[in-house]
Amino acid sequence: MQHKAWITAAGLACAGLSQAQLAMAQAAPAAPAAAQSRPYRISPGDELEIYVWGEERLQRVIKVLPDGTFSFPLVGQVNANNKLPSDVEQDISRGLRGQYRDAVPQVTVSVKTPVGVQFSVAGKVKSPGAFATGRYINVLEALALAGGPADFADVGNVRILRKSGNGLVVLKVRLSDTLKGNPSDRDLAGLPQLESGDTVIVP
Repeated sequence: MQHKAWITAAGLACAGLSQAQLAMAQAAPAAPAAAQSRPYRISPGDELEIYVWGEERLQRVIKVLPDGTFSFPLVGQVNANNKLPSDVEQDISRGLRGQYRDAVPQVTVSVKTPVGVQFSVAGKVKSPGAFATGRYINVLEALALAGGPADFADVGNVRILRKSGNGLVVLKVRLSDTLKGNPSDRDLAGLPQLESGDTVIVP
């Protein structure tokens, strides 16, 4: 069964973790200050608003396709997946250079309607499926959204599968110690944050 959920405190409370584990999951995103200000990266399904200043014909709203790309006039196919809006601005500017004798007009890209960070949780969890959140979360919060670990789950060998170019990167995560006691801020800050398209596997 596929699920889509927006993470809330109430949602975490229903995830099936113990009170101590729930407290850790709720506290985790507040630990690293850098994570709170992490800029949003574009995901498939996001609606982008693109302006090329002084060129009304190049001002439009575009939806990012499931493969993370979109088509833009005079530029062609643009890959926006997991990129910052400023990165896409540079890509479009480079694509337009051949159309202008002088400098390319300023390009502005903004995320008009974000779909959020999308990821999947599979394996020995109580409610595996696909999820979407309105902010970046760490692997412990993802586990909570999936209902918590099922019986006999090996939380010491959790894997995060992440797309990188044409291949996959595997991140190994040990959650057994974190779930047993009271972790320090350093422990919580060290929990990997998920990126859109990640798959968390609990063996």
